[in-house]
Amino acid sequence: MRVRDLFELRQGNGFELMHIGTIEKSDVNFVSRTSQNNGVVAQVEKIEGTEPFKAGSITVALGGSVLSAFVQLKPFYTAFHIMVLEPKIEMTLAEKLYYCMCIRVNAYRYSYGRQANKTLKDIILPSTIPQWVHDTSTNPITTAQVNMKTPSLDIDKWGEYSLGELFRFHKGKRLTKEDMAEGSVNFIGAISENNGVRQHIDVEPMFQPNCITVNYNGSVGEAFYQHEPFCASDDVNVLCADGWELNKHIAMFIITTIKANRYKFSYGRKWTLEKMKESVIKLPKSTDGCPNWAYMDEYIKSLPYSDRM
Repeated sequence: MRVRDLFELRQGNGFELMHIGTIEKSDVNFVSRTSQNNGVVAQVEKIEGTEPFKAGSITVALGGSVLSAFVQLKPFYTAFHIMVLEPKIEMTLAEKLYYCMCIRVNAYRYSYGRQANKTLKDIILPSTIPQWVHDTSTNPITTAQVNMKTPSLDIDKWGEYSLGELFRFHKGKRLTKEDMAEGSVNFIGAISENNGVRQHIDVEPMFQPNCITVNYNGSVGEAFYQHEPFCASDDVNVLCADGWELNKHIAMFIITTIKANRYKFSYGRKWTLEKMKESVIKLPKSTDGCPNWAYMDEYIKSLPYSDRM
């Protein structure tokens, strides 16, 4: 089944934002070719004589961030090189989001110089929708962390600490396919998504929770907090707090500083165990020179959505 079989394709408005009045709060969005913020770059005034596209339509970038596809939840106008898809049949929000995902996975076929103007309509889409799409909640994430004061960050006053003086290091273990029957234990691989969980396997966990995993191979430098018992591949180093108490909030603060070192390494230049122990990160410092764990904990807790961790 092709895009044209499921959707009516309509060219976007082709407006330039500089010629439209933007306002802070509006019922009308302006959608551009960005891959961020659902494609929305501004809220705008309604244009006399031009009705916005209806909420519930899908926008697809034909150039720029090619095939960035989003369901628009408010009426909208568009910039140049945006196609608007309106379902030919009734679809739920979950089904539209699924088709956006299916469209986006074709982005590798395009580049800044190869746009999707002529070919979008012929992209192949699944003819049936998996059950997990219907079982997945599409309710917006909420947070109780609103209007909280976030502590200031004065990085110039931070201290430098090697990972080896903060953590005990352990290596994951290589498993064969025979060792990886389907089960319920998280298996952490050297990937950059899904909190590092590559699959679930039927073995006894190698490691207990409340630690940080860092890839030394594969997606080098990706780091995740593990809150459940798990196993890890030999491409992953496991970091456990040494002489201090780690929690998920402190871990999220430290993970950000660890990942800031990724640019130094690549698939061809591994972040080996010894190099990782010697790697230096900057952290808030207490008056006694030790890392200020309480500050890190407070900082992360003050951020929106930290209560959903």
